[in-house]
Amino acid sequence: FLLIGKLFAQNTTSLDKISALDQFIQSGISLWKTTGLSVAVVKDGQVVFKKGYGYANINTKAPFTTNTVSFCASTTKAMTATCMAMLVDEGKIKWNDKLKNILPEFRLYDAYVTDEITVRDLFTHNAGLGNGDGLWVYGYSSKEIVRRMRFMKPAYSMRSSFIYQNLMYVVAGEVIEKISGKTWHQFINERLFQPLNMKHTYALFDDAKNESSKITPHWWYGDTLVKSIETFNYGGYDPAGSVVSTAEDIIQWLKFWQDSGKVNGKRLISANAYTEILKPQSFVTEDEFYPTQVKTKPHWMTYGLGWFQQDYRGKMIQYHTGSLDGSIAIHGFIPEEKFSIYLFANLDHSELRHAILWKSIDLWSFNDNSRDWSSELFTLYKTRRETARKAVKDQEAKRTLNTKPNLPLYQYTGTYSNEIYGRAELIYDGTTLKLVLPNKINAVLNHWHYDTFKAKYNYEWFDSGWINFSLDTEGKVSTMMIDGINYSKI
Repeated sequence: FLLIGKLFAQNTTSLDKISALDQFIQSGISLWKTTGLSVAVVKDGQVVFKKGYGYANINTKAPFTTNTVSFCASTTKAMTATCMAMLVDEGKIKWNDKLKNILPEFRLYDAYVTDEITVRDLFTHNAGLGNGDGLWVYGYSSKEIVRRMRFMKPAYSMRSSFIYQNLMYVVAGEVIEKISGKTWHQFINERLFQPLNMKHTYALFDDAKNESSKITPHWWYGDTLVKSIETFNYGGYDPAGSVVSTAEDIIQWLKFWQDSGKVNGKRLISANAYTEILKPQSFVTEDEFYPTQVKTKPHWMTYGLGWFQQDYRGKMIQYHTGSLDGSIAIHGFIPEEKFSIYLFANLDHSELRHAILWKSIDLWSFNDNSRDWSSELFTLYKTRRETARKAVKDQEAKRTLNTKPNLPLYQYTGTYSNEIYGRAELIYDGTTLKLVLPNKINAVLNHWHYDTFKAKYNYEWFDSGWINFSLDTEGKVSTMMIDGINYSKI
């Protein structure tokens, strides 16, 4: 009875939320071994918490502060949706306008989808496309990405399912340019960052070169080693995830949403546009939603225009993560509570971000400090990592020993091509096969068994790849498969 009374008192009396969150984050950093992060919390239009922790670079020990420039990554998507909403408000475009009437050169593999796809479909991840991230990882420009999308076979029928992907947001950027006459980079800077007085927010990381504090990305190797990695040179993915900002600057973005799309009393987007962006647009499958669903137990999971959505303790939660190699972010928002949290961090997929999100929601929306989100989610993600590692070991256990390739190694060399992802070169230096891909990506191929090789990439944080060769009826190499993607030999 005494224990129940103490918990009841804790959940109903006023908590020192600032101290509770600060202690929670410090403890979480130790548990998750996160290199550095910054957090901002805004309630009812007022900043109630902001602080930096750890290092922007573990080698130099430069501190991670609320002025450290870091990647917004995929939380950029809500910004791009907001830019499109401005054009809708101006009557220059409608959400349900068909894309063929705006970008007649745009094509998808299925002619029906090409005819029917709308501006809205660019934001909802349910138009039928698979992932396709190799296009921007390989460094292609936005216009080249859009051109190559026509070769991608649909992963499911239009609007019948959900696969999270970035390419449609790239198309959205092209639409913004076509309608406004300004590049997405110019538009988002002039129409969003400047009115919000976000002076340390940029469309590209390279634009922040004069900032005194910038993150260095970090990668977790196994369970014990964290190392800094270089900032990878992606292609034209920008409207899907290239924005960088600071915790101090991003506060203006949080206030903008709490004030229904206004800044200093002036609307940047209409009330209708604000509602449309936050309205559920597509259902999200369990496989495509965040693993935290097993702990938050939502009754429904949806996607708005740049926002994941779910219910939690009777409230509608709008949120989105951002993840690029070595850097992450998360943005959480409860409109009815006028509560927002944003976090930047510089350790790849440190899911402490989710723990901090849910802890802050419990504290400020429910006056509840009873749940140890950090320990719960640490166990959850540790189990997922162990399951993934076991799957790799199980696959490797199926290796057939003492086999040789069907051909001498030099006969595998040459140029291979895939209509979506471009060319791949295979060269032989007398001892080793080397795979050369676009964007300075290459890999050494180590024989595994038969005509299967394991690829070790020059970017050490890339996962190992699997390369398989097929021979034609004459016994010559006809195709090379890179992680399930077929390349024909030229």
